Amino acid sequence: MSAEPRPERLRRLAEKARALPKVPGVYLMKDADGKVLYVGKASCLPDRVGSYFVPSADLGARKQPMLDLVEDLEVLECEAEWEALLLESRLVKDIHPRFNELLRDDKTFPYLAVTVRDEFPGVYVTRNPHDARFEGARLFGPFTSVHALRTSVTLLQRVFQYRTCELDIKADDPANRRFRPCLLHSIGQCTAPCANRVTRERYRSDVDRFLRFLGSKRSVLTRELQAEMEKAAAERRFEDAAVLRDQVHALSKLDDRETRSGEEYDWQPELTVFAGDPLVGTRSLQRTLGLDRPVRCMEAIDIAHLGGTETVASKVCFIDGRPFKDAYRRYRIETADNDDYRSIREAVSRRYREAGSGSELFPDVILIDGGLGQLHAALEAFAELSVQPPMVISLAKKEELIFVQRESEPIRLARNNAGLRLCQAIRDEAHRFAQRYHHVLRRKRTLGEGE
Repeated sequence: MSAEPRPERLRRLAEKARALPKVPGVYLMKDADGKVLYVGKASCLPDRVGSYFVPSADLGARKQPMLDLVEDLEVLECEAEWEALLLESRLVKDIHPRFNELLRDDKTFPYLAVTVRDEFPGVYVTRNPHDARFEGARLFGPFTSVHALRTSVTLLQRVFQYRTCELDIKADDPANRRFRPCLLHSIGQCTAPCANRVTRERYRSDVDRFLRFLGSKRSVLTRELQAEMEKAAAERRFEDAAVLRDQVHALSKLDDRETRSGEEYDWQPELTVFAGDPLVGTRSLQRTLGLDRPVRCMEAIDIAHLGGTETVASKVCFIDGRPFKDAYRRYRIETADNDDYRSIREAVSRRYREAGSGSELFPDVILIDGGLGQLHAALEAFAELSVQPPMVISLAKKEELIFVQRESEPIRLARNNAGLRLCQAIRDEAHRFAQRYHHVLRRKRTLGEGE
């Protein structure tokens, strides 16, 4: 126990915390002998560290006794939050501080696994690093927050374009030539080794850079990439130089925050406002549906007609809770007139036949506009496919109930539930897109107008 009176000691530590640089980093609480008591991470060091030493601080039963022992603190500045996340996990794993008991429980916290033994290594978040599929993998962790880790993996995927799917990919597989890559390739987050869109050598070099990034500061890797880019350009390997240039540019943008008016996601502002925070919506929907993996890709199908004439279907797609219009599709229904169920069966069959044959990946969640009958119609179409989708739901209007495959009772969520609002947003977008195509066809038939 310190000889310095507690109020004066906490006041001294609070002043030291206020003087810390306003950057992300890791902080270490130490006792009188210099032994580390606790390691934590912060997006802004003075705000987080200072919160420990205010008179009203309540750290909970497990950490509150630490305030009687802490005599000093040390910080390690980081360039970004995900670097602080990595550094925190490494320090706790090495030091085993007394008050980081939960993080030392390897059974409950997530790891980052890179399957370096695979021909095309994948990057995965797992709570079971001892699983046979991760034998020989490079492991990082454990981490304190699975959500922060998943966000970091998604963000860094924009730079290094590694795969996160669980396909067994071989470079010499002839089926690769016919395989249609998933939407992550379309939005520039995967180089699609599944479809032979990247050589084994270039893919491995991207994964190697990702591993180097995890083990060093971003500024160091940026300088290395710039040197490699200049060397490739001097050797007239312009394609390699362009890839390196894009990675350097993407690294420089990692700290940029998405804004509602930003060009990248400014698809339909009214939908963004309605759905709220897209990532909160996807996480909420994942919990509601009990899914093991995040909801990255979501598609919705709707039918539109007037008395059975000009019947059409729409398929819209959201990536990470945002509309991705390159993947929108529309269909003229040929086998049904005024029968919504038959129309849904046709639309589902036409949209997902390649996924059902194993030539394409299913989205994480497929939403059908309607109630239990519409859901059953879609499931009848899926039953004819050899590969089944991971999750199919429907959203009924008025009461806004979510019907789920293999579940007898619908899910009723609060009107302000973020997952429900996301489902409503994609449902309404599918409805808008279907109605627009239906009106185009009606105009064309009535007035002879083109599309």
